[in-house]
Amino acid sequence: MPTIDEGQTRRFLEKREAILDAAARLFNRRGIRSTTLSDVATSVGLATNSVTYYYRKKEDLALACVLRSVDVFDALLADADKARTPEARIAAFVTGYFRLLADVETGARPEFINFSEVNTLSATRPDVATVYAQMFRRVRGLIGSDSKLGLNRSDRNARAHMLFAVTQWTRVWIKRYEVGGYARAARHASDIFLHGLGGQSAKWAPPVLPDLTTAVSGEDVSPDAFLRVATRLINEQGFRGASVERISAALKVTKGSFYHHNDNKDDLIVACFSRSFDVIRRAQSAAEHCGSGWQKLSAAAAALVKYQLSGDGPLLRITARSGLPEATAEQTIQTLNRLSEHFASVVVDGMVDGSVRMVDPAIAAQMISGMINASASIKRWAPEATIGNVTDLYARPLFMGVLCPAAPRRA
Repeated sequence: MPTIDEGQTRRFLEKREAILDAAARLFNRRGIRSTTLSDVATSVGLATNSVTYYYRKKEDLALACVLRSVDVFDALLADADKARTPEARIAAFVTGYFRLLADVETGARPEFINFSEVNTLSATRPDVATVYAQMFRRVRGLIGSDSKLGLNRSDRNARAHMLFAVTQWTRVWIKRYEVGGYARAARHASDIFLHGLGGQSAKWAPPVLPDLTTAVSGEDVSPDAFLRVATRLINEQGFRGASVERISAALKVTKGSFYHHNDNKDDLIVACFSRSFDVIRRAQSAAEHCGSGWQKLSAAAAALVKYQLSGDGPLLRITARSGLPEATAEQTIQTLNRLSEHFASVVVDGMVDGSVRMVDPAIAAQMISGMINASASIKRWAPEATIGNVTDLYARPLFMGVLCPAAPRRA
């Protein structure tokens, strides 16, 4: 029979785990900044002061969730590290991640927080950035350091980030599948990571599309200027971190000027998404004139990745949907999925004309969308990235395979 102390300890741990489970679910759905301790307490049937007994501040709870996810990934990476080759390690990492998602969906494992808002939390908790950087180095280690590939530090950092971010992007689309199909989806995703999308004669030379930027002069405080600055700040600081004050200050205008151009911040976020989706549509439309399916895909992807570093960029990251009402957030995902379906149809065109090898077109399209979305933060991991080299650093490894040799260095 357990002693009283053992019973108390067990109840304490069980309640703490219930709080962490609930918090992870809410953080993933709404974002860290948009979730309160009261929200977490309500979801587990507790008073708010019961949650603060375990975690005094929301940042403490968020850190605990991040550390628990780091433990999950540490175990996943430890298993992947047992493989002898980079190909086997990468496949083990990807398939292991899909297995984790399947376990969460079936209830075999509690929810774990994704890492999409690490930047947001890092502003107040530097220790989060530290543990994330340690985990990132382990992901980079999966790629190895084969000198035959000619990869420098920027290449390896960019590829590691792309691999990690696109794998995490799986959460955006995986529930379109039955849990029993997760393993097959993992095999298809691993195959694309390792072998890319190109047919036997594919070369990375994306056709250049007309300029996607429409930036106005810095002195012209237009509605588009607000959208441009708001998009950048939301990507960097999250929905709540990108306050009206900060947006106005970045443009050197008053809050009154902000409200002259915008009714409220919620509508501004919707407008930011609309602006980003319009850019994607323009790239997809312009690429239709580029010839083969491979050329169309590479042209659109390259143009959009370059746009992220342009004066008009970046595109708004999909994580910003957490700040929107649930129905609006759902509409945002639907629009994104429709745009991804366009990529899927072009993949099919490429398979028909032989320029794209046989792959799962739906999964390939989602991986392209995920790569484009994640490239907004490329400068954080590869500071040397520029408009001139970013497509070689970030898009090329998805299209040609994450272990393809480095692109020729540009003068």
